[in-house]
Amino acid sequence: MENYLSFVTIDLWTLIFTWGNLLILFLLMKKLLFKPVTDILNKREQEVNDIYDNANTTKEEAANLKSEYTAKLADAKNTAEQIIEGAVKKAQQDEEKIIKDARFKAEQIIKRAEENIELEKKNAFNKLKNDISGMAVSLASKIVERDVDETEHHKMIDEFIDSIGEAS
Repeated sequence: MENYLSFVTIDLWTLIFTWGNLLILFLLMKKLLFKPVTDILNKREQEVNDIYDNANTTKEEAANLKSEYTAKLADAKNTAEQIIEGAVKKAQQDEEKIIKDARFKAEQIIKRAEENIELEKKNAFNKLKNDISGMAVSLASKIVERDVDETEHHKMIDEFIDSIGEAS
C-alpha cells in the first residue's frame, strides 16, 4: 500500500501548479475560445433579430398593401357602380327621348293625314257640288225647254236623284 500511497498524497506545490495551469488554461480558453464563440453567438443573435425585424416590417408592409388594395378595390367597385348607374340613366334618358320623338312624329303624321282627309273631303264635296249644280242647270234647262206638267216634273226629279246616286 505504500506504493500506492504516493499516488494518493496531496502535494501542495503540485496542487498550486495544477490550479495555476487550470487558471492559465481557463484564461487562454476565455481569450481564444469563449470570446470568439461569444462574438459569433452575438452576431448570430443579431442576424436572427434582424431577420425577425425584417419579417415584421415586411408583414406590416404587406398588411398596408393589403389595406390599400382593399381600398382601391372598393373604390374601383364604387366607380364601376357609378359608371353603370350613369349608363343606365343615360339609356333611360335616351329611351325617353326616342319615345318622345316617335310620339311627336306619329302625332305629326296623324295630323297631316287628318288634314289630307279633310282636304280630300272638301275636294270631293266641291266636286259633288259642281256635279249637282251642273245637273241642276241641265235639269232647269230641260224644264225651260218644255212645258212640264206635274207628273213630268216628278219624273225628272226622280231621274235627277237616280243620276246623283249613280254619280256617287
